[in-house]
Amino acid sequence: MQKQQRVYIYAFLSTLFGDYLSEKQIEDLKANKELLETLSPEALHWFETNDTQEIKEALNSDYSSLFIMNSQPIESSILDNKAEVQVGLQNPVMQFYFSCGYELNLANSKLNAPDHISLEFGFMQNLVQKDERELQISFLQNHLLKWAPIYLLGIKDMAKTPFYRGLCEFCTEFLLADYEHLMSKNGND
Repeated sequence: MQKQQRVYIYAFLSTLFGDYLSEKQIEDLKANKELLETLSPEALHWFETNDTQEIKEALNSDYSSLFIMNSQPIESSILDNKAEVQVGLQNPVMQFYFSCGYELNLANSKLNAPDHISLEFGFMQNLVQKDERELQISFLQNHLLKWAPIYLLGIKDMAKTPFYRGLCEFCTEFLLADYEHLMSKNGND
């Protein structure tokens, strides 16, 4: 997998998990049949047979149900038995960011947890851009792979739209494939 593909995929995932999709983002997805088919043939068909407003309403409802009301995609709340979100440097993900010199300003963000899946994907995008292979491996091993695949596979069955079902499955497969790529001899791109 090429570096730019990986950067794009991590940026794409960071955006999709970070907030509701706007009409513009939905229109962009509708125009990108190849990307939708990659997520799932059902998602492509669903986008082709519904208008933008119907899609937006269904996606907003699904996003709220999946990622806000029922179970937020936050590492510390998933891994901690008390389901508490850790903040500041008591959060192991924030410690990892800090040790890498990565500055995370949550003041202007709707996401209040440094270990929200969207922010973790954004961090991976940054590491890929900087060719920090060892840090990518470490972050995947110690953070994303410890919780995201299991979380996404569980959430997938709760999704009402083919888009979020496909996204959860794609994301799981991508994380595992990306880790395998990094661990291979050709992982240096």
